[in-house]
Amino acid sequence: MNVECTVYRCARQSEMYLYLRAGLSPDDLPEALRRHTGATTAVMNLSLHPQRTLARADVLRVIEQLQQTGYYLQMPPSGAVKAHLHFGD
Repeated sequence: MNVECTVYRCARQSEMYLYLRAGLSPDDLPEALRRHTGATTAVMNLSLHPQRTLARADVLRVIEQLQQTGYYLQMPPSGAVKAHLHFGD
């Protein structure tokens, strides 16, 4: 079972990435999520499968989220999250 996706870099927070299932665009995301990500820039296309490893995410969780919602938001490493992402601007 392969899931095709595009990975986007999020402008609002360094080291935050958005995985979108193939066929979707950032414009398809809920407005609240788009506010958290800010502008997005496509950085790569991936074919995900259970044997693939990802540096900062569990590939099975990413696949599950892509199948359920169409997206997966990879947050920055612990301690690197800007406070305004949690508390509003």
